[in-house]
Amino acid sequence: MPGDEQLLRTAEEIFGWTELRPEQLLGMRHLVDGQDVLVVMPTGAGKSAIYQVPAILLDGPTVVVSPLIALQRDQVRALRASDAPAAAAVNSAQTAAASEQTWQAFTAARTEYLFLSPEQLANADTLQRLHQAKPSLFVVDEAHCVSAWGHDFRPDYLRLRHVIERLGHPPVLALTATASGPVRADIAEHLGLRDAVVIVAGFDRPNLHLSARFCTDEDDRGRAVTDWVTGRAGPGLLYVATRRDAERYAADLAGGNLAVAAFHAGMKAADRRQVQDGFMRGDLDVVVATSAFGMGIDKPDVRFVAHAATPGSLDAYYQEIGRAGRDGEAAEVILFHRPEDQGLQRFLATRQLDRDCVRQVAAAVRRLRLGIAITELARRLDCSRRKVTGVVNLLEDAEIVRTEQDRVRYAEGAPPPAKAVAAVAKEAERRARRDQSRVEVMREYAETRGCRRRFLLGYFGQELDEPCGNCDTCDEGVVADDSGSAEYPPNSVVRHEQWGRGTVVRREADRLMVLFDDVGYKTLSLAAIGSTGVLERG
Repeated sequence: MPGDEQLLRTAEEIFGWTELRPEQLLGMRHLVDGQDVLVVMPTGAGKSAIYQVPAILLDGPTVVVSPLIALQRDQVRALRASDAPAAAAVNSAQTAAASEQTWQAFTAARTEYLFLSPEQLANADTLQRLHQAKPSLFVVDEAHCVSAWGHDFRPDYLRLRHVIERLGHPPVLALTATASGPVRADIAEHLGLRDAVVIVAGFDRPNLHLSARFCTDEDDRGRAVTDWVTGRAGPGLLYVATRRDAERYAADLAGGNLAVAAFHAGMKAADRRQVQDGFMRGDLDVVVATSAFGMGIDKPDVRFVAHAATPGSLDAYYQEIGRAGRDGEAAEVILFHRPEDQGLQRFLATRQLDRDCVRQVAAAVRRLRLGIAITELARRLDCSRRKVTGVVNLLEDAEIVRTEQDRVRYAEGAPPPAKAVAAVAKEAERRARRDQSRVEVMREYAETRGCRRRFLLGYFGQELDEPCGNCDTCDEGVVADDSGSAEYPPNSVVRHEQWGRGTVVRREADRLMVLFDDVGYKTLSLAAIGSTGVLERG
């Protein structure tokens, strides 16, 4: 297998990189040794290099699962600008003829890097072509989407583990810029990683000034946001909750002589591309966007990221604020929040289970003893493939069905469909509780009187010895003591007499945040724990 010297030489000769970060080289080394690897590194730290270099040294092509067409386009463009072997993407923005031409080049071994979406990997023809090509690496870029989107928004993310097995389980690399300990575990589980090497670079971005501002009502927030953004030197990003808010804030800010554009999923693809390209060129001072904007955007000089609505989790928040100050220069991050934001996020986190659909899917699979592909199952039930995929994922988690060779089969000894619905409902409720608990953690971050950076880093399992001195609570000089209890270190396993097994996420002087397997995140008083004995180590 290639050694470090060959990896370094390839990096310089092909890509012009005269040195590699220790985390990059470590990830490369494990991949060429045939191991699965999960890497968490800040955007701009060179995560893509971890697969780009080994791909050249290993026999067989590299398959990269990438969630957005714009992101695929940028990744292909970057590879083509180097001396790397051919790179291409197949996506819905292409004509059928262009896609077929790309596939022919790939199957003829003229393409080293092929970028696909998770939905494309649900296609039997696509999977067959990949199987014949025998890929040497399987990469899941923006891997936090497995946890964030896989359970509902894009359920094909949770089918990737079956794709990996169909391809003979080549070495798998999962890449993300943000993933707390529980999210990392979720990624590894749902991708079916085998004894994965987990590489986590530091989460701290000391050049970002963190702050939060409480707003009494929506009018108060609107004025505060507009005044704050207008008084800042861009370029900057303003994240909002809805498409309507994006248009409204963009109009308000444009009245202040700023070059502003809205960006949301309701716009035409060509218009979204125009906004993104304009922002990257420096033609725009501010982009007002929903969460649809920003993934894969590597603009170094973003001077601020503001939120006019509270995201649903700290994972999502960290991902979005990480787009500020990538050049290492000072940048500002601010959250304008209201208590009502949590109500909206709790509503969004609560999804009604379609019990009839669960029953129909379970009954149909049970009748077909030889199994059935999800696409065919959706056709027979006259239901959307996305919905059926989500139900099958739930049935798998409840061990009612299993997947073999792309065919879903009823598990031996599983209860009949009527009882299967109850098992799936229990699993769906567990997920909903965890999602809703993430909303509560986000509220605690917004309202903390401790060092805001300590809270944020603690959530990701990184401890800060001293208050950061570069957040609003530190600026005010009223930082609460959050040095933490040595008895319950982060990532230690605990058991609660009511909530069961959990993992300590962060600790403060008087409280613990614990992620419980069944009920999600809970914040516990250390005084109450000591007096009642409800929590035990291990």
